[in-house]
Amino acid sequence: MTAMSRILCPVDFSETSQHAVEHAIALARWSRGTIVAQHVYVPPFAPIPGLPRPELRMPDAARQRVSDEISAMFDEARADGIPVETAIDIGHPAQMIVDRAAAVHSDLVVIGTHGTGGFQHLVLGSVAERVLRQAHCPVLTVPPRAHATSELPFRRILCAVDFSEPSLAAWRFAQGIARGTGAHTILLHVIEWPWREPPAPRLDELPAEQAAALDEYRRYVDRTARVRLEGLIPPDADTPVSVQVADGRPYVEILRAALGGPADLIVMGVHGRSIPDLALFGSTANQVVRRATCPVMTLRS
Repeated sequence: MTAMSRILCPVDFSETSQHAVEHAIALARWSRGTIVAQHVYVPPFAPIPGLPRPELRMPDAARQRVSDEISAMFDEARADGIPVETAIDIGHPAQMIVDRAAAVHSDLVVIGTHGTGGFQHLVLGSVAERVLRQAHCPVLTVPPRAHATSELPFRRILCAVDFSEPSLAAWRFAQGIARGTGAHTILLHVIEWPWREPPAPRLDELPAEQAAALDEYRRYVDRTARVRLEGLIPPDADTPVSVQVADGRPYVEILRAALGGPADLIVMGVHGRSIPDLALFGSTANQVVRRATCPVMTLRS
């Protein structure tokens, strides 16, 4: 099982948050890990730039109420013998989540996404998006229950691989989860041809010699990708693994493959932690997280 000894699960007591809690408990059960249940209290006022920062406090009665509500959300975990720690922080939710993940040396953050269709109606700067962009550990985003098509435990895991180091790290992570759950893993590689605009040339419209050469090149790229994917499967793999090669826009084909399974989990690597402005908006990972109807595990480079 992939090492997940400390799982941070931020909660805001919404239905979406409860759905994320269920996934955090399942992962902690499989990995025999500890859950750090976090709630971020947002003060009714914001510090004014340039003025001394006031001491941020949470009323004692509110702190006790929040502590009791957190405890109730994780009753199932405690009943299963899963250790649960409670953290109540004060400040901006995204920053407090990232800071807490670092402070407790979290191996994973499990966070719910709000809105219809996961991130589809969220705006730049949302809590989950900022956590995805800034966290130094893997992040599992869980869509609202009303829009989810996945089930627990994970039985079908889709791992998107472009053969970069982040995607290979994602594949190793997916293998660990599969070993712990007995899941069937699908290794997917998407070929993005350079002729998205204009449309791809039709072979019957090309001179015979060029058509033959292009057709052979397409077959070669597809065949090479399949061989590379098959080479990633350990000879002693004790859970089923299959490979798929598709061509098109990567995020479209990843989502199509996830729905076709259907997948209970998507695992993928993300580039660019060292370039903040690259973020996730416009990237394959962001598009997948926005639209996926199953949880998405992202691992940053």
